[in-house]
Amino acid sequence: MKKFFVFVVLVMLLLLAVPVAAQEAGAKLIIESWRQDDITIWNEKILPAFKAIHPEIEVIFQPTKQEDYNGQLNTKLEGGTAGDIITCRPFDPSLALFEKGYLAPLNDLPGMASFGDSAKVAWTTDDGTTTYCVPMASVIHGFMYNKTAFEEKGWKVPVTKDEFFALLDAIKADGEYIPLAMGTHDLWEAATMGWYNIGVQNYKGEEGRLGIINGTAKFTDEPFVKTFEELAKWAPYLPDGYQAVQYSDAQQLFTMGKAAIYPTGSWEISVFEPLIAGEFEMGAFRVPMDKADDPCFISDHTDIGIGMNSATKYPEAARIFLDWVASAEFASLYANNMVGFFPLANIEYSVDNPVAQEFLSWRKDCGSSIRISASIIGRGEPGMDTDLWNTSANVINGTMTPEEAAKYVQDALDKWYSPAK
Repeated sequence: MKKFFVFVVLVMLLLLAVPVAAQEAGAKLIIESWRQDDITIWNEKILPAFKAIHPEIEVIFQPTKQEDYNGQLNTKLEGGTAGDIITCRPFDPSLALFEKGYLAPLNDLPGMASFGDSAKVAWTTDDGTTTYCVPMASVIHGFMYNKTAFEEKGWKVPVTKDEFFALLDAIKADGEYIPLAMGTHDLWEAATMGWYNIGVQNYKGEEGRLGIINGTAKFTDEPFVKTFEELAKWAPYLPDGYQAVQYSDAQQLFTMGKAAIYPTGSWEISVFEPLIAGEFEMGAFRVPMDKADDPCFISDHTDIGIGMNSATKYPEAARIFLDWVASAEFASLYANNMVGFFPLANIEYSVDNPVAQEFLSWRKDCGSSIRISASIIGRGEPGMDTDLWNTSANVINGTMTPEEAAKYVQDALDKWYSPAK
């Protein structure tokens, strides 16, 4: 009897020692996502790597058309048929899912220790207390340039703003290339490629962004007006008839070798390289500064996260997978296959693509911030994005002064956002 009792105790201890994930052996996790273009990468690269270390967990990548994702995901969550892992859009769409109880809090996930506040802000409650998605990747703003043309002409990559405009003058005087490939027809490029790109350096990244949110800074302050002033100075260097130049037109001007510099971000790397196809070598440089020894800041904008459906049948398996997403192994896999999209964890990893590696290297030297309109202050109607698109285009077009543009954006914010008053 005594031996039998000891045997029972040993069996119970062994059962207690088995990880919870093992109790979920045979777990099948479904990933909901809008990124259909990622399916091959997930199925051939990312998921096999996870399976190699966790063979007891099956993970299936099940994307939806981007334009249908929000609606279908909400319907599935409401009906209890959504997948176990939810790919998270940044800011308000995912915040709404968390507030409805569809996304589980992840503060205690060990991998969360790898992320700084600015990386988590897109998936953290306004009061900063709860994070509900693992930050997966961001895109970094900057300037791409025709490296082959620069070498042939003897042009140098600019570090300061004076050098930047001197370079644009030299390119224009040479006459072979359009200095800056951008137009204002579609409006949003003027802000995304322009204002968001260069503004972060003027208002010192998070210092200025948080200043606007807490009401200690205004868009009529010098750093923000200065951004509009610099943007206005771009006009002489844009293509002829730039007011009618669309986003796709500007892309073609650069990839066909007709423009020397393209203000943009890392998301274009994988788009451009097949189009260039060896015609010329492409490089990247970051936003120029007032002085070469100034602190530098970059727009390192949170783009995609990943969380856990609160109703999943396999919470421990889902947490194991999400913790792996915060690892260096995942970071290297994702960055080298989704070129131009960079994992946000504070861990060392590198990418094979030299242009992507150049963008990534700026994180070591510069302060990172997100697009200023993305968090909290963009919730008005029609929204700060729209206000900055319109004012940025108007300033470049010469139909609005920098001071008028800054006042317009601040007045629009004051109408609904009380901390700004």
